[in-house]
Amino acid sequence: MAKKPAKKAAKKAPKKAAKKAAKPKAKVKRKPNPAFMKPLTIGEALHPIVGSKPMPRTEVVKKLWEYIRKNKLQDAKERRNINADSNLQKVFGGKKTVSMFEMTKHVSKHLS
Repeated sequence: MAKKPAKKAAKKAPKKAAKKAAKPKAKVKRKPNPAFMKPLTIGEALHPIVGSKPMPRTEVVKKLWEYIRKNKLQDAKERRNINADSNLQKVFGGKKTVSMFEMTKHVSKHLS
């Protein structure tokens, strides 16, 4: 007698329930953290770049990036690096090239 090959039971994936369309939630406007909005005193080295009036750290960084772009100080090949001019060298502690991550560390030394 020849054995019949056993039939393999086909496993079917369980049917997933159709997802109901979620109701759009009303957008809640986020309140900025008051610590970020606190005006800080600008150090002498930053005066030629961002001005001398007290301003929040976020505004200082924005103005610093405007200065970098206006004077084309971002490295063309390695975009993460900033090539310092004479004003920025004072802020960066004399370094000619600083990464954008190091930049915030150097800038924070000139804010109080």
